[in-house]
Amino acid sequence: MTHPSSNFSRVLSRRGFLHVGACGALGLTLPQFFKMKAAAEMKTYASVEGKAKSVIHIFLPGGMAHQESFDPKPFAPPEYRGPLSHINTNVDGIQIGELWKNTAQVADKLLFIRSMTHGEAAHERGVHNMFTGYRPSPALVFPSMGSVVSHEFGSKNNLPPYICVPNQPNEFAGSGYLSSAYGPFSLGADPANSGFKVRDLASPGGLSDDRFERRRSLLTTVDSHFKSLEKSDSLDAMDTFYQDAYKLVSSQQAREAFALEKETDALKDEYGRNEAGQRLLMARRLVEAGVRFVSVTYGGWDHHDNVKGQMGNQVPAFDQAFARLIRDLSDRGLLESTLVMVSSEFGRTPKINNTGGRDHWPKVFSVVLAGGGLKKGFVYGSSDALAAEPENDPMTVANLATTVYNQLGINADKELMAPGDRPIEIVDGGKVVNELIA
Repeated sequence: MTHPSSNFSRVLSRRGFLHVGACGALGLTLPQFFKMKAAAEMKTYASVEGKAKSVIHIFLPGGMAHQESFDPKPFAPPEYRGPLSHINTNVDGIQIGELWKNTAQVADKLLFIRSMTHGEAAHERGVHNMFTGYRPSPALVFPSMGSVVSHEFGSKNNLPPYICVPNQPNEFAGSGYLSSAYGPFSLGADPANSGFKVRDLASPGGLSDDRFERRRSLLTTVDSHFKSLEKSDSLDAMDTFYQDAYKLVSSQQAREAFALEKETDALKDEYGRNEAGQRLLMARRLVEAGVRFVSVTYGGWDHHDNVKGQMGNQVPAFDQAFARLIRDLSDRGLLESTLVMVSSEFGRTPKINNTGGRDHWPKVFSVVLAGGGLKKGFVYGSSDALAAEPENDPMTVANLATTVYNQLGINADKELMAPGDRPIEIVDGGKVVNELIA
């Protein structure tokens, strides 16, 4: 079947360009001509929900050491092996760091990627890679994966499609060149805090529903007046923001999604009464309610010094919470429809430094995936004997992002319109890694 735009593309051929002066008689300016041509040539694909209906992206900022987590090297020399040992998991042949005792018991539900690689050793550039699927560019700000999902699917059950727990963690978690209407909703408070309440979720000033509705009607009238005078992304985004905010505040179903107090004390204890535990419990609650993309940030993993002590401080709470999240999603029948991803911006140097830590190392590191129609109890790729380079099946940022989008039902070759009416692919040059898919 011929795409409708192909006919227009034929019209806007070289011959058409030579006759572009004739367009003036039709009221078509040269910029408008190029805009129409670009739109006609865009690769457009409809996004239809895939096996994964939601994503929980757990980001561990700072660059977590792969050697002390998911890619131990027990036979390397001591200065490379590091100060921590390894343990067996519940899958024969898969070993992980000794601190990850709970994660080891859910390894049969996990997919370990041990060959993640890129070339960015600076924190902000590595973070950009992992949130957008693109290398940073001085010419364009790329949208985060969460914002792309928001753009492609929109909201469900009156809930924001993209939520950050507890807050937007960095500038690269935003909407980039897309409208700010596709940016994340941030909780504004940590679920681990006593008396936790989501910012701006209650009616302003204790207004009754009737008064709130009257104010909304008045706002709509004012908005219509100003939108007749000016058209811009900021106005469109604000209009979308107000509409979404009204749905959020007025919907009992939406408010219920954030009601962490409805979880049992026993389950809260099992996740852990700390930042890791309560943030991941909130993430499960949000995807269960219909949120499409939840970004959770936890800890600080920039361990240039004393990697043994710092991992000992960071890992246990996260290990408990992460394993409980996986079991909880599985028990509720949500794991197949929820893709969970644990990532960091890069790994750490193969050799322990003179202060007992490891430095930045993007050449190879680990990512863990679960659910969303992916394989279980599986290791993809490997690093070499010193955890310094990929040895088999290097995983690029573009390929990882393309595969995640594929599981959601988004074709990463699709082009979105950037400023200047430039069509930009959701991911440039990535491919679906079929070996990850169940």
